[in-house]
Amino acid sequence: MRVMISGGGTGGHIYPALALIERMQQRGLLDAVLYVGTKRGLESKIVPEQGIDFKTLEIQGFKRSMNISGFQTNLKTIRLFLHSVKEAKSMIKTFKPDIVVGTGGYVSGALLYAASRLKVPTLIHEQNSAAGVTNRFLARFVDKVAISFESVSDQFPMHKIVLTGNPRAQQVAGMLPNERLHEFGLKPDSPTVLVFGGSRGAPSINQAFIDAVPAFNTRDYQVLFVSGRVHFDDVQAQLKTMTVNDNLAVVPYISNMPEILPDLKAIVGRAGATSLAEITALGIPSILIPSPYVTNNHQTKNAESLVKDDAAILIPETQLTGAKLVQSLDSLLATPDSQQAMAKAAKKIGIPDAADRVIEVINSII
Repeated sequence: MRVMISGGGTGGHIYPALALIERMQQRGLLDAVLYVGTKRGLESKIVPEQGIDFKTLEIQGFKRSMNISGFQTNLKTIRLFLHSVKEAKSMIKTFKPDIVVGTGGYVSGALLYAASRLKVPTLIHEQNSAAGVTNRFLARFVDKVAISFESVSDQFPMHKIVLTGNPRAQQVAGMLPNERLHEFGLKPDSPTVLVFGGSRGAPSINQAFIDAVPAFNTRDYQVLFVSGRVHFDDVQAQLKTMTVNDNLAVVPYISNMPEILPDLKAIVGRAGATSLAEITALGIPSILIPSPYVTNNHQTKNAESLVKDDAAILIPETQLTGAKLVQSLDSLLATPDSQQAMAKAAKKIGIPDAADRVIEVINSII
């Protein structure tokens, strides 16, 4: 099978695409794959590192402001989109894909729209519980829409929807406990909580952790805290004035973070689609602090989809403090029955064969 795939801008669009590619390779289904992204997006670094053929289109998003600057920007966006569609058609005619798959981001809009005009089979994947602007635009043109949350189904044509889950879930579903916590000076056999604010870190979560350090020092559980590279020096400067006991580990970044997930008792972090796919695939209790800075407040909607089934705890960022963080973790970890119930509820929501489900949809379209 020859597959063109596109997902750009953020890891939430890129990692599901890569997970799908990996699973198709494992099953011997890929004859060739071409990933289409942008030069500026995160995909331009991540995808080539995976040894996947990569081409780019030049495209940008619309501005919501209606002043002169916004109007000029949006005119340029339209010109770039039309030019990218033309380039995308040329790529498609050269590569001759059996299917074109989009996982979100403006660049996938140009590629999938071009494919639909050329009558090439098309599929989009929506990771969040609130549909992105690109996928909402594409839904009328593509053959099928794969979704990760049932709550997003009312935002797409019903006859095109298939609930598949997020392919990222299948990458982590089979992972087993290991002793990687040793790398951070922590004990693998001690209850451990991961606190992080996404790949770049989150200042509000970082500050809550710093404020909670005196209390965490006295707890019988461990905390592995990931600040994000850009914030690490600032965090370290504040921690130098404090006592930090050996049950706490502070790092800027963790490579291949999913490897440590099976050794965790709980996770504190954002409610991005990739994180929730991993949490539910493994059944890990979580305290979610959705980012208020994302489009359509989709992280809050993601988190609420778990909270309504008692699969997570939600703390709005406006209510997050060091004391609130410690209180929530103490309450969760002090009651094994609550922990187990939340873990079971999270795993019930998870779809551990998500990549295979997407492949089934691809086969049905072709």
